[in-house]
Amino acid sequence: MPSLLGASVGHRSVEVDVRPRSVIPGRQRWDVKPVLGRPQVAEVLVAALRRIPGITEAQASPITGGVLVRHDARVKAADVGRLVRGAVTLVVEGTGGRARTPQTRPAVEPAPRAERGAGGPVLAVGGGLAAGVALIRGSAVTRQLVALGGVATATVTVLRKAWRRTADETRELTGDGSARHPLLEIVGPHRRRLYRAAALSVACQVSEMALGTFLGWTALVLIKGRAAPLVGLGLTTASAQLWGLAGLVSVACAAVAALSYTSSLQWRGLGQDIQHDWRNRTYQHVQHLELRHLEGERTTRVAGTLTEDVGQLGTFFATSANDVLQLGTSLALLVPAFLLLAPQIAWIAFLPIPVIAWLSFHYQEKVAEDYAVSGERRARLHSQLVNTLEAGATVKSFCTEGYEADRIDRLSEEAQESSRQTDRSAIRHAEIVRVCTTSSMAGTLLLGGLSVLNGTLRFEVFSPLIGLPQMVLLRMSRLGGIADQYQRTLAAYDRVKRLRELPVETDGTGGPLDMEKVRGEIVLDEVTFAYPGRPPALEDLSLTIPAGRTTAIVGATGSGKTTIAKLLMRFQDAESGSVLLDGRDVRDLPRRDLREAIGFVAQDPFLFDGSIADNIRYGSFEASDEAVVEAAATAEAHTFIATLPDGYDTLIGERGAALSGGQRQRIALARAILKDSPVVILDEATSAVDNETEAAIQRTLRSFAVDRTVIVIAHRLSTVRHADRIFVMDKGGVVAEQGTHDELLAQHGLYASLWHLQAGELAA
Repeated sequence: MPSLLGASVGHRSVEVDVRPRSVIPGRQRWDVKPVLGRPQVAEVLVAALRRIPGITEAQASPITGGVLVRHDARVKAADVGRLVRGAVTLVVEGTGGRARTPQTRPAVEPAPRAERGAGGPVLAVGGGLAAGVALIRGSAVTRQLVALGGVATATVTVLRKAWRRTADETRELTGDGSARHPLLEIVGPHRRRLYRAAALSVACQVSEMALGTFLGWTALVLIKGRAAPLVGLGLTTASAQLWGLAGLVSVACAAVAALSYTSSLQWRGLGQDIQHDWRNRTYQHVQHLELRHLEGERTTRVAGTLTEDVGQLGTFFATSANDVLQLGTSLALLVPAFLLLAPQIAWIAFLPIPVIAWLSFHYQEKVAEDYAVSGERRARLHSQLVNTLEAGATVKSFCTEGYEADRIDRLSEEAQESSRQTDRSAIRHAEIVRVCTTSSMAGTLLLGGLSVLNGTLRFEVFSPLIGLPQMVLLRMSRLGGIADQYQRTLAAYDRVKRLRELPVETDGTGGPLDMEKVRGEIVLDEVTFAYPGRPPALEDLSLTIPAGRTTAIVGATGSGKTTIAKLLMRFQDAESGSVLLDGRDVRDLPRRDLREAIGFVAQDPFLFDGSIADNIRYGSFEASDEAVVEAAATAEAHTFIATLPDGYDTLIGERGAALSGGQRQRIALARAILKDSPVVILDEATSAVDNETEAAIQRTLRSFAVDRTVIVIAHRLSTVRHADRIFVMDKGGVVAEQGTHDELLAQHGLYASLWHLQAGELAA
């Protein structure tokens, strides 16, 4: 580690653009520009970071340029920045962005990307020489066919390169050699619906091309008096042909309308299925994340991933995928038609296609960073908006409305500037495409008209074909928007995938826990635990909480009281030592069984947007109204609930905003009482109620606590004076004293000092 720190200071030959995005204890996000669009650099950087002692995990995305680093207490948060910059500097200097991790070198080394792509220039040079010979020695038709072949080869090369590049980036990012293209991963189990939608789109495009052909024949009948293809159908006169064409046009119009309607429904249904599937699976994953990861993520960022990003996955298939398929169908029909009927003008009709395709994918690569920056700035703006609205009382009490307005204005300007940058690129690309399509239309009319005049192309052939390439080229003008949606989809897929890669809670390997047999004895045996980047909250802590008794844990802030509760609930796991419930290590128990056996009330309980009855019944959804009222009465909540206009049906708003802090705590306490668990943890559960209400709650809880293990965590000692046993915690997570209230007062120690201090304040 010192060598890398030194490298970050000593190597200055390469200027690296590395900026922190978010820094929290144990985890940091960085924007690393050298990683953007360079999968091999990302791979080597991740390997380098993972070899540093204290770095527990590292991830890098060449799609967004983001780097995620997780570290333990051995690495200070302030040093991580130097480590990241040093690693990036060494990787960029040593590899030039083309290195491969030595440990992962395959037995048969594939050609580097530059070498794999070398076939393109070689093919182009060879093809150019062959084309030159053909153009010099060949006939006019040969020259035109060679030109068309060059157009086709260039188009295929551009499309294959773009597709393979994205698949390679996905494969290198996941480390899975069998990784599929992101679009195929997104579709997942909905392939049948994709095939149905694709078949309908192809049929719709065929009908649309047929409609264009029929209209061309109609013009031919009006100009020349007849259309030769219709003569074979027995329509020899102009009037008969016009009536026949009227019928064909009507059928084609009806087919286009019906197929377009049906295919649009299928594509939109596919998009909705994808959104529903990904949102449900991702949300289920989020619900099972380890609490330390869930708490470490911005709520607005997670919510944005579950809404906007998942929505983008479905939007691409609901809109852009249909355009891509119809465009491909048009080309598959038109190219053979022109080769058979008008090869001399085919090359000019399709010349813009490889140019537009290259411009579109080049544009996609160029704006990848712009989209990543724009998305991050929008997320920051959204996060600040939500935080400011939630902190309305704080903002008003400190008279900082102007400050917050300026801050939102600044973040909005940054997001607006990023959007302007992407908009400029999108508009510039669209106009270039428009110029290409317009030039092709003019060239087709000019060369086709000259061919008709000099007799090399019959007017009967040219007339029906003249409008068809323009239909394709006009559809090609949407390629910019398709590439735009494609890039947004890849960026959204990357963010969703990152969220889905966060580790979930592991379940115990032991047998199930029989709720009827839980006695509630809890033992902490030499437990040590530290939060990332902090000193130990508990260090070699040993204590026993007897079953069926009320045990209190008191002490100064930061002495590890709430940490004990988190270890019991397995919100966190001890680094060393054991936490036992009735002699069984909680890490061996199924998490669901463990948490069903423990009722937990936090100091700042969360209430859902709904009625009071719904919040009390949460988790015990089958409980009767009588049981809800009884639990509320035990928690001393029934009296104030009865005074509300709608009683238990009163809506309390988000997070219980319509209630006071004490009222929220009593409802949360009633919820835990209704759960009727053999073990109950009250973490400052009555800190917001007045002394009289607290005394009433204690009296009613005595009957509830009979034959039940109750753990009371409190700062206010009056809350715990009647506990069967009191543990007094001191700084560093150690037990300073233990005993009953009277025994601790007789010791004249820490507890006695705290008691006299609080009693004196109350007396005053």
